[in-house]
Amino acid sequence: MTGFVPLAPDHAPAAAALWEEAGLVRPWNDPRGDFLRAVQGGTSAVLGLLDGGELLATAMVGTDGHRGWVYYVAVAASRQGTGLGRAAMEAAEAWLREAGAPKVQLMVRSTNERVLGFYERLGYADQSTSVLGKFLDPELEALRRRGA
Repeated sequence: MTGFVPLAPDHAPAAAALWEEAGLVRPWNDPRGDFLRAVQGGTSAVLGLLDGGELLATAMVGTDGHRGWVYYVAVAASRQGTGLGRAAMEAAEAWLREAGAPKVQLMVRSTNERVLGFYERLGYADQSTSVLGKFLDPELEALRRRGA
C-alpha cells in the first residue's frame, strides 16, 4: 500500500461502491458521473488509497478559482477508525495547496452529525454560511423531492 494517488476513470465502479457503502450517495446523485467529471476535469481529481487493487479510501478534490472543495471522503467500513480518514483529508489538503487554493471547504449533510466531530478535530469550523442549491434537471429535482 502506498499513499493516496489520483484515480483513473476505470476506478469509477469501485469508488461509487465505496461511496454508496459509506452512505454518501442519494437517489439524485450519479456517483459514477461525479467521479468521471472529477477525474477528467482540469481542476479536480479523485484521490484514492489502493491496497492490492482494493480501494480503501477516497477524497474528491477541486478548485473553483476561489476556494478548494472536498467531497466524497470515504473509508471502507473494515478500515474505519484506523486513521485513513485523516490521511484522506491530509492528501486532499496537499492537493489543494499545490493547486493554489487559499482555503478549503466541505459540506456535511445535516443528517450526518456523527462526522462533524471528525472534521472539527482536523481544524474545520462551521462557517455560518447557508448553502443553497437548485437542480437544473427537472427529473433530478423530482427525485430530490421524493427522497427528501
